[in-house]
Amino acid sequence: MNFPDVPLMNILREQMSWLNSRQALLSQNVANSDVHGYAARDLKPIDFESELKRGHAARFPGLATTDARHIPVASAGPSPVNDADITETPTTPEENSVSLEEEMIKVADNQAKYQAASNLYAKMLNMMRTAIGTP
Repeated sequence: MNFPDVPLMNILREQMSWLNSRQALLSQNVANSDVHGYAARDLKPIDFESELKRGHAARFPGLATTDARHIPVASAGPSPVNDADITETPTTPEENSVSLEEEMIKVADNQAKYQAASNLYAKMLNMMRTAIGTP
């Protein structure tokens, strides 16, 4: 088994990539907070449930019932994900739509989510190293 192909690790990598892209947009918003007419932008949030279904649909097409007493579970197919969905905050004709307070809250939240995802990714790698006996 190729370790980077573990579904949960793929999801974590995709989430970290999305958070990295979001951080770039948020930093542009902060940098352009004094530019007349600039519209604040943000990425639409990832729907974790649809990502999980999309990630598992290819590898795990459904649950198999091997006994008549098993409860059959219907699985949903993958859902399309628009990676480049950017929302813009409406602006007034006189000024831009960047609120530094809101942007800094978003940056802090984004940073915490990225740190949590990278910590989980590192813990999974350490767990796999321990399982195969590598120090």
